[in-house]
Amino acid sequence: MSKHRFTNALIHESSPYLLQHAHNPVQWYPWSEEALKKAKAEDKPILLSIGYSACHWCHVMERESFENERIAELMNGLFVNIKVDREERPDLDAVYMQAVQMITGRGGWPMTVFLTPDQVPFYGGTYFPPEDRHGIPGFPSVLSGVADAYRTRRQEIDRNAASIARELQKSSRFAPGPGELTQETLEAAAAALLASFDEQNGGFGTAPKFPPSMSLDFLMRVFARSGKRRLLDVVELTLQKMLSGGIYDQLGGGFHRYSVDAHWLVPHFEKMLYDNALLSRVYLDAFLLTGNPQYRRAVEETLDYVLREMSAHEGGFFSTQDADSEGVEGKYYTWERQEVEGLLAGDEAELFCRYYGISDEGSLEGRNILWIPRNAALVARLNKVPEQELLKVLDHGRRQLFAARECRVRPERDEKILTSWNGLMLRSFAESARSLGRADYGEAARRCAGFLLARLRPEGRLLHSYRDGMAKIDAFLEDYAFLMDGLLALYEADFDTRWLNEATGLACVMVEKFRDPVGTGFFLTSSEQEPLISRPKDLYDNATPSGNSVAVYALLRLARFTGEDRWLEPALTVVKAMAQTAGQHPSAFGNLLCAFDFALPDIAEIAVVGNPREEATISMLREVFSRYIPNKVVVCGETADVSLLKGRIMISGRPTAYVCRDRVCLEPATEAAQLAARLEELQPGLPARFQPDHSG
Repeated sequence: MSKHRFTNALIHESSPYLLQHAHNPVQWYPWSEEALKKAKAEDKPILLSIGYSACHWCHVMERESFENERIAELMNGLFVNIKVDREERPDLDAVYMQAVQMITGRGGWPMTVFLTPDQVPFYGGTYFPPEDRHGIPGFPSVLSGVADAYRTRRQEIDRNAASIARELQKSSRFAPGPGELTQETLEAAAAALLASFDEQNGGFGTAPKFPPSMSLDFLMRVFARSGKRRLLDVVELTLQKMLSGGIYDQLGGGFHRYSVDAHWLVPHFEKMLYDNALLSRVYLDAFLLTGNPQYRRAVEETLDYVLREMSAHEGGFFSTQDADSEGVEGKYYTWERQEVEGLLAGDEAELFCRYYGISDEGSLEGRNILWIPRNAALVARLNKVPEQELLKVLDHGRRQLFAARECRVRPERDEKILTSWNGLMLRSFAESARSLGRADYGEAARRCAGFLLARLRPEGRLLHSYRDGMAKIDAFLEDYAFLMDGLLALYEADFDTRWLNEATGLACVMVEKFRDPVGTGFFLTSSEQEPLISRPKDLYDNATPSGNSVAVYALLRLARFTGEDRWLEPALTVVKAMAQTAGQHPSAFGNLLCAFDFALPDIAEIAVVGNPREEATISMLREVFSRYIPNKVVVCGETADVSLLKGRIMISGRPTAYVCRDRVCLEPATEAAQLAARLEELQPGLPARFQPDHSG
């Protein structure tokens, strides 16, 4: 017999988030034909609850309400209850999040939406407490009020629902804006972004603070064009503050989701695959641009964390790690001072505590989040010890605490493998492998790509989600775009034309089945997927880049690799339509602005004729990939199997590099030093090894 008193229809699902709710007393259904038919047959409103497994407040609402038998009885009697994992169904999340924002002016997770049996939303919100609290209606009051309104004010409900449906449908029709894209457009966008910069703590705006990876990427690109030092200062302060804060796991590497305060100290402790993919790329670019070894450390510690804790044996990467362990948020990551003193010797413990801001009172409910309020040089000086001695103490202390932490109860891990997020991480591993010379990262990238193409593309049809040997759900725009982008990066890492060919195949399907035939850009869903009350189209970059922004960037790159202009038109349509809007609202379009930077007509095309596995060719490629040149495409090989290699030969039997920009080619280089000189001509305003002052 089952040890559980209750079991609902979620028990047959593969999503860890849905399975977490399979033994609630609530009669949950997954989003399915069965549930939708039941709502229509019984003329009951639908209670749609959307969340994800690493969401702290999702767990809180489950404990308070969905495990409460009295509240569950209300839900079961009044509604057809549907639970959705937003990571599995980004289409449903996009449609109903937009509706909740229209209704309440805000959004977030857990998301609670009330729908008519025709799936049209008429009321919604986010977290509701289990009883009336501080002027916020309790969940039972909301349930009773919504059900009563549905019974007694049906015509009003239907009118409101129809109005919301019209607005949702209208939102996918984006009117093109006037104006052309120029370098001045990008510089004005960068200036607008800086208006909200936090001069003391880095980042933009006030608490809570999310890592602004895409905006930082954009600012570095504009700095490379303009040489305006202010832009790099903004990037560097933000990167250094995040790396010193509690948002960064000082023992195990990797970044938590966001900080609840303005100075990056107290995070929400969930770790998301996409955050760590995006941030590792930003720190990599910052390292290439500045040479600061702390940024390289951030890249390697983050990717090493992913290899250690987020990797499936088949080759893909898991989605998230929870914020909670043993029912307490952050317990796995935080320390009491006495614990540290029990692991380290007296003087060593004191130095370690001073460096990492550890105190008796703690920084989070009596426990300490490790962070770095002062740099090592200052701590050494204040404590009258040589800096090298302090660094040895810190290294030993981190190893001791990490080993002790490994014995704790770990946070739960959502072992879904999502094509889209894996595409982001694939690109990060591929770029880091090439620029840092890490063969293990290259192998991880190849294993990930091979896994995605083999297991998430059965019978040639790309799917979105994989777990426990089963792939499901037709792929969304972000799956095609992110995977395509990752494969192009992987081609530049090992120059296997398989990856370029696979990316081209994805582009064919993406343009055919996702592109808006009469409007701007691409829909989130394909022309063959389940029709919803509106067909969502996301042009805004949020926690992850939008499918549209990555599609534009990847198509522009593919056109350069292949020499085929057919990929330019769908990308440049978005550029033309969105240039003015993105320039005026840069915080909402960080990644799209990076794509726009690549759309300007000064892309470097670098073709190296030679064997990419021979040392003479490798030394050429090392010159290319050890520099910050964001707007480039690189091909390499001995035969003309890629467009940019056609008509190009080895000179005097030696590997030869051809560097071109704006259809103007520089003299071919047959030595690494010659190639270095050619590359420096690409960015005359930016030294090849730009070294800002890191003193102080």
